[in-house]
Amino acid sequence: MSFKVEFRPAARLEFDEAADWYEEQQPGLRAEFVREIDSVVSRIADRPLSFPVVQGSGIRRALVGRFPYAVLFEVSDELLVVHALFHTSRNPMIWRGRID
Repeated sequence: MSFKVEFRPAARLEFDEAADWYEEQQPGLRAEFVREIDSVVSRIADRPLSFPVVQGSGIRRALVGRFPYAVLFEVSDELLVVHALFHTSRNPMIWRGRID
């Protein structure tokens, strides 16, 4: 069963900002970033419970292949809620504040 995926507004903004930043660094890199995110989100939708739970939360984390990002999501019935598309070097308290 494949789950429906919903990006929270903050996660959508992070996605857009990251894609824009990569395109500024190198033309065409946005498309590669978008493909990587799409691939991870597809894997999440197919098997969401196979991803680890972040300690101290009900949030799961999927790392993005060649980019230093993690997709932080929650499983709710048949819906996956993406709370953050988070650069792995950032302070995790930032995204945790969105959920608590």
